[in-house]
Amino acid sequence: MKGSTTTYSAIIKAKAKKFGFQSCGISRARFLEEDAKPLEDWLANNRHGKMSYMENYFDKRLDPTLLVEGSRAVISLSYNYFPAETLPDLDSYKISKYAYGADYHEVIKEIMREMVAELKEDIGDFDCRIFTDSAPVLERSWARNSGIGWVGKNANLITKQSGSFYFLAEIICDLDLEEDLPVTDHCGSCRKCIDACPTGAIVSEKTIDGSKCISYATIELKDGIPESFKGKMENWMFGCDICQDVCPWNRFAAPTPEAKFRANNFLKSYKKEDWQNLTQELFAEIFRKSPVKRAKFAGLQRNIAFLNEENPETFSQEKQS
Repeated sequence: MKGSTTTYSAIIKAKAKKFGFQSCGISRARFLEEDAKPLEDWLANNRHGKMSYMENYFDKRLDPTLLVEGSRAVISLSYNYFPAETLPDLDSYKISKYAYGADYHEVIKEIMREMVAELKEDIGDFDCRIFTDSAPVLERSWARNSGIGWVGKNANLITKQSGSFYFLAEIICDLDLEEDLPVTDHCGSCRKCIDACPTGAIVSEKTIDGSKCISYATIELKDGIPESFKGKMENWMFGCDICQDVCPWNRFAAPTPEAKFRANNFLKSYKKEDWQNLTQELFAEIFRKSPVKRAKFAGLQRNIAFLNEENPETFSQEKQS
């Protein structure tokens, strides 16, 4: 395995582009000292709600060398999922855009496996592990450090060229690569995301109280949805895109070329009454390869029931029609 750090880095970035990633940046694998205190405070203030798994592997979240022994570099990647058409929300419930199509964990990991296989053919064998929201990795921090984008006030990673509707993924490896530099923050005095959040989940710039987030309530929370969400859900039955939809940088978002992230015909045509009459069998068919499976049928039913409690008159009229 011979070659310069610059040559390897160029090969990796060219390969990432070939495989459809919109951005690729490289950081040195190290302890994220600048993220240690914010993470500790976030957990201490119970911003993670009942996501107890966030308390696990504190050291590994901050140090990739504990995840991949001998690692020298973190290759950060972003993959666009912005849909060509937004699902109609008139007389229907809302689903976050990232969940329109197939489960991104599987789609992106398969792309990454093929990409790594080609890289090893081009530059020789190397040790690595691939990740996409599936291990204790601070994805936004590594993407920020590698210059893919900056962390916005809504805690999403934002780029000037394409906004924030993209998945993040990482290859942690033992290659000695040329590092990229972080980009500057371009949120300025804008507060659109903070002002638009109906539950006040953005408690300060770049800090989210997960226990107040609609996405948390409809996906992560396994108990009943707290009464504090009543009247604030804005018809979201799975996830929430409000803080991204209002972000001015997302006016530059372009449709994803990945067909697997497109919505199926059920999602395009279903109305509230259809969702209210959803069965376990139909749930399994509609969301067979979808991230929505994470909520399970019972979870989606719970979310819909909670939304109906918010609008009992509308629900009554629909049941009678």
